[in-house]
Amino acid sequence: MKRVALVVLDSVGVGELPDAGKYGDTGSNTLCNIARSVGGLRLPNLAGLGLGNIIHIAGVPPAKKPAASFGRMAELSPGKDTTTGHWELSGLILERPFPVYPDGFPPELIRAYEERIGRKVLGNKVASGTAIIEELGEQHMATGLPIVYTSADSVFQIAAHEEIIPLEELYRICRIARELLTGEHAVGRVIARPFTGGPGNFKRTMNRHDFSLKPPGQTVLNLLKNNGIPVIAIGKIRDIFDGEGITDSIPTKGNTDGMEQIINMLKSVTGGLIFANLVDFDMLYGHRNNPRGYAEALEELDLRLPELLKLLREEDVLIITADHGCDPTTPSTDHSREYVPLLVYGKTLRGGIDLGVRETFADVAATIADSFGLKYSAGTSFWPQISAP
Repeated sequence: MKRVALVVLDSVGVGELPDAGKYGDTGSNTLCNIARSVGGLRLPNLAGLGLGNIIHIAGVPPAKKPAASFGRMAELSPGKDTTTGHWELSGLILERPFPVYPDGFPPELIRAYEERIGRKVLGNKVASGTAIIEELGEQHMATGLPIVYTSADSVFQIAAHEEIIPLEELYRICRIARELLTGEHAVGRVIARPFTGGPGNFKRTMNRHDFSLKPPGQTVLNLLKNNGIPVIAIGKIRDIFDGEGITDSIPTKGNTDGMEQIINMLKSVTGGLIFANLVDFDMLYGHRNNPRGYAEALEELDLRLPELLKLLREEDVLIITADHGCDPTTPSTDHSREYVPLLVYGKTLRGGIDLGVRETFADVAATIADSFGLKYSAGTSFWPQISAP
């Protein structure tokens, strides 16, 4: 059976969308602004695939003969969050954005939540995850009260010290929040944000867990699964889809582990979709306005790419893309409304095909379905453009 590896470089956007101004993201260009700020990126393997053919990137020249087909994709759904981006990649185009709370959550909602969990909460405001635990971590440790906060994205985040509120209890009160946040308050994700350490030295751990809404319709993942095609989720993919359409799931602890798991799956899985998210770009560097760290993470990925490419069989397909932007060079610490890159490689596929600007991320879903001989109802497949005659 054919294998398709869909690798999402979380937040690696390639330039503002036409409506970026409505989101406060004018001038955002995650990849290009990072490259400029660090004096150029060293990404020879991604360059060989055609990354530099998508857009001008300092240090990443366009390839004369790109090994992959290339393009960029616009997000048709409103919003710029993880759930929206991944759902659209899987074929779900939303008509309305998830709710956001720039002034914190309504008092009546917080009161209802406090009643359900049997304790008060701290915070309830828009904040950076690292900043709010520095601000309220000591008070949290003294009182045992969980810290609730949000961002420009549609998230209800609950931070707690692992020695004050054990992980299972944190996950339990997150599930209660997920049950409560429905209807007009149906945020995209409830996120458990555990941390350790002490005042002045708090550190978030890898035990984060996302509790997403169930997708409101059938995705290409469901289509594949229903047709007996395995769908293997790597990283936070299972959480984003609340398990819908997933046949197997492998959690990861960052990009290095994520790449290891992708490589392990290519060594062992005989067919199906391998759907992976590499989270560090967004979580560790984009949201923390750290372009140098972001650049180094991209270069580390590039170094591992040849190992991945060598494991591809003749009929295999590799798709590299992103879900939104998170430009670390702008004052904002939130996601940015951007185009995402598109690289599609296979040993028997055509390379060097300019796939242009795709109208929706859902073109990926249509193409994946097409590659397996199936049809999906959303998006426009670019499979005929890249498959051998």
